[in-house]
Amino acid sequence: MTQPLTMYTTPWCGYCRRLKSQLAREGIEITEVDIERDPAAAEYVMKVNGGNQTVPTVLFGDGSTLTNPSVRAIRQRMEELAVTP
Repeated sequence: MTQPLTMYTTPWCGYCRRLKSQLAREGIEITEVDIERDPAAAEYVMKVNGGNQTVPTVLFGDGSTLTNPSVRAIRQRMEELAVTP
């Protein structure tokens, strides 16, 4: 069973656009949340990133996060959680 991945982004973030396209190529589905449109999401990102609004921040189904990860790091974390894309 696939657990949801949430990716916190901004429209102007080049790293976010690149990661989204890489994940799409790999068949990894995400729910995207724009932190500029969602103040609660911006607060969450700041909470998990030492007060910084660093994107992309990826939230896994178990509540863990990775900040500005590679596709490889995301796949590795998914494997650790026994999740298949």
